Amino acid sequence: MFLFLLLLSLAYALFTTTLWITWLRMPALRPPAHLSDGPLITVIIPVRNEENTIGQLLADLSQQTYSRLDVIVADDSSTDNTRSVVEQYTLTANFPLRLLALTNEQTASPKKRAISQSIALAQGELIITTDGDCRVGPGWLASFAAFYQESGAKLISGPVTFSAGPGQARPGQVRPNRLETSFFDALQTVEFSSLIGSGACTLALGQPTMCNGANLCYEKRVFTEVGGFAGVDHLASGDDEFLMHKVARQYPDGVRFLKSEAAIVSTEPHQSWRAFYNQRKRWASKWRAYDSYVPSLLAVFIFLCNASPILALLGWWLGFLNGSMAGLVIALKLLPEFLFLRQVLVFLQKRWAVKYIPLTQLVYPFYVLFFGLAAQGKGYQWKGRQLR
Repeated sequence: MFLFLLLLSLAYALFTTTLWITWLRMPALRPPAHLSDGPLITVIIPVRNEENTIGQLLADLSQQTYSRLDVIVADDSSTDNTRSVVEQYTLTANFPLRLLALTNEQTASPKKRAISQSIALAQGELIITTDGDCRVGPGWLASFAAFYQESGAKLISGPVTFSAGPGQARPGQVRPNRLETSFFDALQTVEFSSLIGSGACTLALGQPTMCNGANLCYEKRVFTEVGGFAGVDHLASGDDEFLMHKVARQYPDGVRFLKSEAAIVSTEPHQSWRAFYNQRKRWASKWRAYDSYVPSLLAVFIFLCNASPILALLGWWLGFLNGSMAGLVIALKLLPEFLFLRQVLVFLQKRWAVKYIPLTQLVYPFYVLFFGLAAQGKGYQWKGRQLR
């Protein structure tokens, strides 16, 4: 038992150290001070019941230093005032803004439908997708335009983080001057940074695994060329990763990660464990649909590696391992992981969350095991709908 756990922990330590070194070697880019001759960018924002946040995102887009943009908000039958908020904003927007009202029809993947119908109307050479509850900085589009011109990438994945932090208020928050961040927020922030960092590094290593549709850019022509979401449109999730894998097969060197602080998109952490559960179950449920062996093998590998500390503690408790053996297995997982997560959090401007890494590491093995098993079941709630 010890030999198996030791080999597994050594493999994970090597893997995490490789990610850490890869992240350190990736250059951090800054957007140009002025860029006026880049590609036309169509920003696509699928929304459903985002009346409290969509106006803030549209205001952020009005502050962009890059002016060659137009925006399509695809409203998926919102039952609140989302549509009227967008319609009102069209009267004063300093960029072309179009509201696409989607019909309330039954579909396996509402978000893929919203994006596909928006792309059919898009005028831009580049498509950038984000979500209605996100916030972006003024250099967001400029950073993508400059990186696209420099790299010639067909698909560019951008960084995403959560907006909650010490002294940062949430829209509609009852106590807007909160100075403390809850452990639930910290858990989400640290865990999400691991996904963003891992996805960035595997892209840099030529083995794309993960990206996030809240900050994703690709050529409109390439979306059509690879068939869009055909073949995965029966799955509710995966509008980001499955598309990335399609593009990577067609253009092995054409998928890149944009490591730029100006490109960071922030979104709100979940306020309830039920919402958190439904989102993570939605994410975890798609691993069985991968037709590339790398993401599937990685998912199984991460599952086993996160089980190793639990098995080591169990083995020590039952007398199969002594304390030194169990401690070595646990240390091989935790120490390289801490170094990697710290660097990603600092880049994402979440230095406050570094101190929560050890606590998150205690919880995370149980979290991975739980959602790895939960993903085997079908069905979850998302934005008021029951999806599969």
